Amino acid sequence: MSVYENQIKRISQKLQQVAKKQDTVQKENALLKEELTKFKNDNQELRQQLEVLELQVNILKTSAGQMEGEEKKEFEKKINFFVKELDRCIALLGQ
Repeated sequence: MSVYENQIKRISQKLQQVAKKQDTVQKENALLKEELTKFKNDNQELRQQLEVLELQVNILKTSAGQMEGEEKKEFEKKINFFVKELDRCIALLGQ
């Protein structure tokens, strides 16, 4: 074999290695994107659960008379927000 044939053969082998590596990296990237999406969804669900639990704690504090000042005002804002959202949803259902 000539020197040029050897170089072409090595280049061809390296190109095959690069193509295999690219395929592997693309598969890994797809898996990581899927995992990221799952984590984002899980995070959103956990945030919603946390919000519900915080609301329940505030309700318990209010019913026990333990909520005062700024905490009470913040709780009232949240309740008003939820009431407005419920009213908006009911209005949308009525259309």
